[in-house]
Amino acid sequence: MSATENSSGNSVRKRRVASSEPDPQATDSRQEHEGHSSGAAENRKGVQSLRTGTFWLTRVVVLRSVAFIYFVAFTVAYNQNKQLIGENGLMPCKNYLNSVKRYVGGKIGMAAFTYTPSILWLLDWSDMDANLDGIALVGMLLSAFVLVMGMANMVIMVTLWGLYHSLVNVGQLWYSFGWESQLLETGFLAIFLCPVWTLSQVPRRCPPSLIGIWTFRWLIVRIMLGAGLIKIRGDRCWRDLTCMDYHYETQPVPNPMSYYMHRAPWWFHRFETLSNHFIELVLPFATFLGRRMCMVNGAIQILFQVVLIVSGNLSFLNWLTIVPSLACFDDASLAFLFGSRGGAKKAVLEIQNEEAAGRSPKATKGMFVRRVVNVSLGVLIGFLSVPVVMNLLSSRQVMNTSFDPLRIVNTYGAFGSITKERTEVIFQGTLSQDPKDPEAVWEEYQFLCKPGDVYRRPCLISPYHYRLDWLMWFAAFQTYEQSEWVIHIAGRLLSNDSTVLSLIESNPFQGRETPRWVRGEHFRYRFSQPGSSSAAQGKWWLRKRIGPYFPPVDLEGLRGYFQSRNWPHPHIPPHRT
Repeated sequence: MSATENSSGNSVRKRRVASSEPDPQATDSRQEHEGHSSGAAENRKGVQSLRTGTFWLTRVVVLRSVAFIYFVAFTVAYNQNKQLIGENGLMPCKNYLNSVKRYVGGKIGMAAFTYTPSILWLLDWSDMDANLDGIALVGMLLSAFVLVMGMANMVIMVTLWGLYHSLVNVGQLWYSFGWESQLLETGFLAIFLCPVWTLSQVPRRCPPSLIGIWTFRWLIVRIMLGAGLIKIRGDRCWRDLTCMDYHYETQPVPNPMSYYMHRAPWWFHRFETLSNHFIELVLPFATFLGRRMCMVNGAIQILFQVVLIVSGNLSFLNWLTIVPSLACFDDASLAFLFGSRGGAKKAVLEIQNEEAAGRSPKATKGMFVRRVVNVSLGVLIGFLSVPVVMNLLSSRQVMNTSFDPLRIVNTYGAFGSITKERTEVIFQGTLSQDPKDPEAVWEEYQFLCKPGDVYRRPCLISPYHYRLDWLMWFAAFQTYEQSEWVIHIAGRLLSNDSTVLSLIESNPFQGRETPRWVRGEHFRYRFSQPGSSSAAQGKWWLRKRIGPYFPPVDLEGLRGYFQSRNWPHPHIPPHRT
């Protein structure tokens, strides 16, 4: 009995001891399960947050942003180039190219390309309108592809840059704005963010170069410092903090919000001016103070540009200035813009995990060549920045100037002086035979966006741009002798020319006899006071006549004026001859 019990107890003890010893198969199974669980947890955590210091997603955001600006710019070109620089435009680019050709010796060679870089030299000039439309349409299609797909290669970006260069260099007065050079510089830098041929949002063998990222950061630093320094050295109102008392009312093309911001309290305008100086003159240096401060600078610069977009129609300038600010952010800070399932974000996470595990792809000859190209880009930008930096340091600083024919590195600046009163040129026409007849009825032409009718609400068009409306703002504080193209417009209006009329909102002589006389009247404009009787009547503006801008003109009287400037004389209606 005791033997049995002992035997039984020993068996139980043996079973307990046996059960306490580890089973190799069970242990391996548990470890494998725990490994899978741990890996899944790490993957889940990785999807939620990317590591800092890489710029794969930054590249996607920057390329899409550049493509958006290109798309807007080429759309403006498609809608307006024929009227401005086309065959029958106000300043035909064919005439300009011919004058350049004569200047360089009468041949289309390297000298012509160097003086005016444009693919139009290579095209048939028999139908210049078709050439201009073709360039704009190709630009729109390519930029739309990059915008939608979020991917590009060097071929696409070089093509976009070359096409827009071709338009800017023959655009003459109509393309003389600082944002044209800024777009060309931004577009040039974007070329070097891309692989040569590959089309992928995350091309594994072409990581974004830190040099390329810093060229964008250097661009936003120069833009801001240029804008800030030209203000401090320019108009006194920037130093006594009163410029914002006038800016919203007198800027080139106000929008509805400008009307209300102009009436903000005086202390708010002082705060705006001080903030402007801080953002443009101090904050850019935060770019060089590490990741967090660089991101702070980028965020505030973007917010600053958004405020400017809301408060006025400054073309695509402020939208474009946002682009280099995006380079202040890395993948970790931009991950929220991308979905967590699949796509670019997942690909970047995989690349980061491979690099952390030491499984980075082996360097190839192509990757080595690419590094050489990136270093060469840095050297080029550094070399071309020397005169730009010297200009920033000079007491005779100039803004919106290029020091090389390709406009790779430029100087920038805006509103170095502020006009204190708003004046407008108003075109008027009459059917009266005698323009001096006090009974003559003068009817006004209304432009698409610039102030005219005091009852019309200010327009809201940014980032789109009406080039003629913008130039009319400059003409208003000059004379018609300084802006001869104004008389050219008057001559076209006398013949109801459809080319020029397509740039104008309303023609008072539509479907009627053409006007016998056209004149330019000079008015002083100011915003009505919100809540006043004028505002209650629906008036956004109040105006007072200053005097004539140019005297009444008729087609016959303009014949000699047009001939002396080699302008085609508008057709005189048969009943007027």
